[in-house]
Amino acid sequence: MEENLKEKLFNKRENGWDTVDTRKKEAIFSFTKDYMNYLNKAKTEREFIVEAVKMAKENGYEDINEFEELKAGDKVFFVNRGKSMYLAVIGTENIENGLHIIGSHVDSPRLDLKPNPLCEDTELAYFKTHYYGGIKKYQWTTIPLSLHGVIVKTNGEKITVNIGEDENDPIFTITDLLPHLAQEQMEKKLKNGIDGEDLRVLIGSIPYDDKEAKEKVKLNILNILNQKYGITESDLSSSEIEVIPAFKARSLGFDSSMVAAYGQDDKVCAYSSLAAMMTLENVKNTAVCILSDKEEIGSMGNTGMESHMFDFFISEILNKLKIKYSYNLDNITDVEIKNTDIDKSYIEDKFSRLDVKAVTSKNEIINIEIQLKNEYNMIQRSLYYWSKLYEEQLEEGDRYDKLCRTVCINILDFKYLKNDRFHNGYRLKEIETNE
Repeated sequence: MEENLKEKLFNKRENGWDTVDTRKKEAIFSFTKDYMNYLNKAKTEREFIVEAVKMAKENGYEDINEFEELKAGDKVFFVNRGKSMYLAVIGTENIENGLHIIGSHVDSPRLDLKPNPLCEDTELAYFKTHYYGGIKKYQWTTIPLSLHGVIVKTNGEKITVNIGEDENDPIFTITDLLPHLAQEQMEKKLKNGIDGEDLRVLIGSIPYDDKEAKEKVKLNILNILNQKYGITESDLSSSEIEVIPAFKARSLGFDSSMVAAYGQDDKVCAYSSLAAMMTLENVKNTAVCILSDKEEIGSMGNTGMESHMFDFFISEILNKLKIKYSYNLDNITDVEIKNTDIDKSYIEDKFSRLDVKAVTSKNEIINIEIQLKNEYNMIQRSLYYWSKLYEEQLEEGDRYDKLCRTVCINILDFKYLKNDRFHNGYRLKEIETNE
């Protein structure tokens, strides 16, 4: 009786390898080989997006900005600041009936250089770092490390950095104590064995050939960087350099059944999603893939999921499918700071000034105001501007149906509302029916 009940109710677990035949195993190993090759070229979020754009273009995708209109079968993508990406295959079904969406993130735990990273200590040169995402600090010592990222020089030139991956490149490391000198360290809890401030990357030890110079090892490193890349120490302040393990992705185990590699959280999902998107043809529901940044630190920032770039991407699809809703803004025809004074109907009316006043192709009026100081009147102020913009559209004798939609957008550099959301939207609605 008990065994029959277990058979009926228990979740049956099977080893996945037991469910595939030889042909499928060959397909798995072939996919894994491509996956490892991709990981070796795309260790950071920037590199992942660069490779994703290449793959997308090779498979018929185009930048959504190249399209005036979209139709079923079109394949589009949008890249946000080189760190996140959105792809879509337009389906035959009306998009109002739903989307198929899959999402993952392409950033991974790492070390980032501090804004003023280069220092010298006991005749050794280091890069100071702070950790990004959830790391076990003790795992980052005495392993080969590489540098990836970009440096933006004062003249605007952008230099791509990738040092430590090629066999002819130098590698870098974070030092640790020898066992016979580490008795006190080994008495600590594991999480306290290495402090965050100790994650300094060793980058050189040869002093510059000048007896009068100070910090000669640091000077020699800067001289090397200047000769090779044309950069100075101040350029490092405008850099975005990530420190990551210099290991290559490799097969793990005698049977090669596993993959050992840096960054598989969450690139294993991101690559699988991306590869799946490349195979889609003639889909019913529009398929969307999100490759996001900043998940490791809470999805914040303008490249994380807390931004509105995904909303923007979907809005662009809706606009180019010519699907309009009452809450969609039409394309803005002109963006200039002009006519920023609201006309006064009477001499005694309050004078008001807008930051930006724009008009869409359907004559919708948009007020965009940037407010840095909290004067504790933002709600009243916004309602007043909004109503004045609405009212000034009509002259004596005009019909009310001439009135066009009016939108106020307030960008505030202070906390005004009780909630913690970055974006809040308000409309005039009936309190019972929500109409």
